[in-house]
Parts: sequence; C-alpha cells; structure tokens
Amino acid sequence: MQKYGNKCTFVLDYGIIMMRSFLFVFLMLFTVSLAAQQEYAEPKAGEGISSFLIRNHRPGKACYNAFLELNAKRLRGKQELLLGVKYLLPPLGGEGASTAADTDAVAAAPARRVVNEPLFGSALSQVNVTGSRLRGACFYVVSGHGGPDPGAIGKVDGHELHEDEYAYDVILRLARNLMQEGAEVHIIIQDAKDGIRDDRYLSNSKRETCMGSPIPLNQVARLQQRCDKINALYRSERSQYKYVRAIFLHLDSRSKREQTDVFFYHAPGSTQGRRSATVMRNTFRDNYKRHQPNRGFEGTVSGRNLYVLRNAAPVSVFVELGNIQNSFDQRRFVLNSNRQALAKWLMEGFIADYNGAS
Repeated sequence: MQKYGNKCTFVLDYGIIMMRSFLFVFLMLFTVSLAAQQEYAEPKAGEGISSFLIRNHRPGKACYNAFLELNAKRLRGKQELLLGVKYLLPPLGGEGASTAADTDAVAAAPARRVVNEPLFGSALSQVNVTGSRLRGACFYVVSGHGGPDPGAIGKVDGHELHEDEYAYDVILRLARNLMQEGAEVHIIIQDAKDGIRDDRYLSNSKRETCMGSPIPLNQVARLQQRCDKINALYRSERSQYKYVRAIFLHLDSRSKREQTDVFFYHAPGSTQGRRSATVMRNTFRDNYKRHQPNRGFEGTVSGRNLYVLRNAAPVSVFVELGNIQNSFDQRRFVLNSNRQALAKWLMEGFIADYNGAS
C-alpha cells in the first residue's frame, strides 16, 4: 500500500509540474504576443501623423483614428507629434489596421523620394516625400516684407517681434509640409541662414532676398519684384500642373486690445480665389472646433484690392495670421508648436481645396 501510495504521489507531483510548465509557456507566449501588438515608434523631425503612420506601414483614416485613440494621453488633445516621444502604433491586422483600399492607395503613390531644401536649415533640409495628396500641385509661397522692411513690429517681455521673421518661419513650415505631400513648392522670399526655428523670440535681420535678388525698400518695387518672380515661373511651368496657387502670408497690426482670428483675402472678382480662401477659412474653423470647441472662430473671407492679388498671375490667397500687437494673438506666433499648427492647417486647407478642384 505504501509503495502504491508513493506511486500516486509521484503521479500527482508530475501532473503539477506539467501544469506549471504549461502555464509558464502560455504566459510567455501571451507576453510575446502582447508585446508584438504593442509596437512603438518615434517620429522624425517635421513629420506629421499621416506621414508617420505611412512610414510605419499603417496608412488610411482607420489607422489615423486608432492612433489618436491609443495615444490620447501623449497627444494631450493636439494632433501634433513631438520629437523624442515614443507613440503606440495601431496593431497590424487588427482594428484600425490598413484596409485593402489603403494598401492600394499606397501602392499607387509615387515612389518615396527625398527633396533637399537648404532653406529649411541643416537639421530639416532633407524632406522625405511620404504622401501624395498634393501630387500634381504647384505652390508659390511668399512671406510678407523682408530685407530692409521688417513689416509690423510688436513687443513682448522686452523683445521685438518682427512680422517678416514670424511670417517667414510659418511659410517655411508650410512649404515643407506641402513638399512632404508631393507638391512642387517655390519659396519666393528667402533667408539663406535662418531655416526653420523653434525659438520663442526670433532674431531679426535684413538678409532676406527675393529668390537671390536684393529686396528694394520702395513698397511698389518690392511688391512688383515678387510678382515678377512668380509670374515668370508660372508662365514657364503652369501647363505641368493641374492645380497652382500662390499664398502671401502676413501678420496684421492693430490696437493692442483688438484680438483677431486668422483671416483671408482674395482678388476681387476671382471665383477660384474666393473658393480657395473660403475652403481654408473653413479648415481653420473646423480645426478650432475640434481642438478648442468652446473657443469659436471668427476668421473672415473677403475680396481686397491688394497689389499682389491684382498682379500675381496664379490664383492667390492672402492670409493675415493675427494681430502682432495683441498679447493673445502673440501666443499664436511665439510658440513654435502654434506656428507648426498654423502651417499644418494651411496645408490641410490646400489639400481640401485641391480635392474639390480635381
């Protein structure tokens, strides 16, 4: 009986060992599977969510929405990526993964290429073309004033905010965004040194040129010079593109007490210009509704008989980013994340207009 009892004890102990081994293997496999599903990645400099997801083989709206949900705490209500932050990617093959239609869209997109643009600065000069939403589009991007003319000047904490410097930084960010989506972009006002800057207070200079030519002090000569550059390019290449737009970017100067939203001008009588400006205004309104639902947005669209709108040959939009004298509007300019958001929303407006014009 004792021997038999020892055999039973042995059988029982063996069963426990096997069960523990099975549980160990199961937990290991579960952990590996869970880790495989929880894949993280870091964005590259200047990369938006869409291009970040495409680079990580997760294109499409479903993946985009899944990404926002998975990274709600990291994003903190903003649809912007921060360098050095690891973001959780939507699982491949699961909910939020790319669909067959998304895969076809990626396959149909042009081969990935790199554009070198030194004007963006050494850290951002290499632009990876990761999207195709603006393939076949051409843009002439123009920041206001420059060279001997700083434009409007605001003051905060003992620092001067020069209109030409902040408009230039936003226009560079916009140009880079447009290039990432496959557009041809001509940067009309240029500074060979500045590049895209993240400083709160941007240093002031008179280095800016009009595509290499010195900018005249005389206002009419200055405006005619940039129109001549645009028109010469437009005449030589307009047949190559199905969508062409010029954008003139400025900061307004009003009473310190007057807070303004971004507002848009088009040439009087220009149906396409009015449409483009309206689509861009609506894009800003929708973004504010999404990110700051209780804020409201009062940006306007109107025709205005401005020199550049009259004399630039392409369909053009003139954008005022806000009042450089107002302390609330100043936050729209001095924070680099806000300057990036402005550039992103302007790009989104062009994409919406491009899709409607196609």
